[in-house]
Amino acid sequence: MNQNFTFFLWDCLQYFINGISQGSLYALVALGYTMVYGIIRLVNFAHGEFLMIGAMCGYYVLRANLPMPVAIVAAMLSAGILAVIVERLVYRPIRKSGRVPALITAIGTSLFFEYSGQLVFGADPKTIPPFITEKIYNYGEVNVSNIQLCIFIITMLVLLFLWWLTKFTKIGKAMRATSYNLQAAELMGINTNKIISFTFFLGAAIAGLGGMLMGYTMSVEPLMGLNLGIKAFVAAVVGGIGVIPGAALGGFIIGIAENMVAGLYKSSYRDGVSFLLLILILLLKPSGILGKNVKEKV
Repeated sequence: MNQNFTFFLWDCLQYFINGISQGSLYALVALGYTMVYGIIRLVNFAHGEFLMIGAMCGYYVLRANLPMPVAIVAAMLSAGILAVIVERLVYRPIRKSGRVPALITAIGTSLFFEYSGQLVFGADPKTIPPFITEKIYNYGEVNVSNIQLCIFIITMLVLLFLWWLTKFTKIGKAMRATSYNLQAAELMGINTNKIISFTFFLGAAIAGLGGMLMGYTMSVEPLMGLNLGIKAFVAAVVGGIGVIPGAALGGFIIGIAENMVAGLYKSSYRDGVSFLLLILILLLKPSGILGKNVKEKV
């Protein structure tokens, strides 16, 4: 085999592994998008800002010399509680007003938190110290860090938890019932407002966890949720928004595609490939890879 081709294959494998790690972060954030959309058909563009708030709170907990597990819990709780407040005060009053008012409100809420974050936390990037000492494992020409492995394992554990929650718990079954038909769920005695609030809390808490993990690979700053939030939304649509496994699949696809393009061609095109995939999916299968086509009666 030609030596150059061998090196090319090693490079591809390295970019693939890097893409899996990056895609794990996209998947964690995309889960929140897809859960909320699955319940009330709302694209919550403020979801990326929940990630930012969680990461910032976790950072300041670490600055207070508290241990990492406390910081992670603080990040998840702060993001989750903020999401419940936003759902109660902002989204619930306009829930029956149609999709356009909800979409505009979500965008406005996102911008509000972005600029409020700059006012409260400052615009300077902040660095979260790694929770473990980084070690690099070499397999031939491929390098894998223990932090990359941890991020992937945590994402898989979150997916496993969500699968168990939705399949085998009472609240998970109530979430599925609300997702299928909100009015019918109410007639069955399900408190749909509580289910929706819980969904917002759970999705934002997972985003807060993603924000802490993201802080290990890049800086924490008030606009961090903007780019990652958009990428996660693209991932959710590509995989099938409203479908939990689809959000994870979309995250991995976007992460791998970005790293392949950045490594093999030009890094300046890594963002463009995400939106190219989005356009292709919307043209070929608008419901996403794992989504189901649903006909709506007018």
